[in-house]
Amino acid sequence: MTSDTRAGQTDAYQMILNAIDGGTYRPGDRLVESELADRFGVSRTPIREALQRLETQSLLARDGRSLVVASLDHNQMAELYVVRSELEALSARLAARHATAEEVNLLREMVAEDRERVSDPAALARTNRRFHRQVHLASHNRYLVQQLDLVYRSMALMATTSLSAKGRSQVAMDEHAAIVDAIARGDGDAAYEVLKGHISRAFEARLRQDADEAAKRDDPMHE
Repeated sequence: MTSDTRAGQTDAYQMILNAIDGGTYRPGDRLVESELADRFGVSRTPIREALQRLETQSLLARDGRSLVVASLDHNQMAELYVVRSELEALSARLAARHATAEEVNLLREMVAEDRERVSDPAALARTNRRFHRQVHLASHNRYLVQQLDLVYRSMALMATTSLSAKGRSQVAMDEHAAIVDAIARGDGDAAYEVLKGHISRAFEARLRQDADEAAKRDDPMHE
């Protein structure tokens, strides 16, 4: 295999992954080799190999002979949040020990900017991830950052954001501010607990969203 071939496979994989992560392809959407090749301007061979790799990673699933973007059932979502909660809380604890003054200032700026987006859940969801990744990076632990990247890759398989739940956006920003305050004080225990609670409440909001959607589907009077 030549270096150009390997590069083509990597590029195709990353482009499809970014499209899923960015919401271009949502859970349940069918991915077709020829359409992807046209969209990304590459041949079908690296597209095919990228799709196989994504299927192996459970980001794609089989629907008959077609490949579709996978979705998470209730148990998978619960399992993901358990892992996310522990790893994110650990990143906050380590950030309280290792974050530089510049990193803390950046986190504060991000919170201030995101408060201006509370009326736009879709925009806030994108910058929310930016904030969390900055906390991950402030841990200064490359292995933890890698694991959290994998967790967030799976988070893209959720069709909605908990930030769209009524009142959740403003509360989430207050929680972000508390996380940054704990990191700035160098209080690892507080940072751990605040971020873990933040993820727990986000999970509760998502569960309520799912329950409300299920109720609507089951209501014969709902149109």
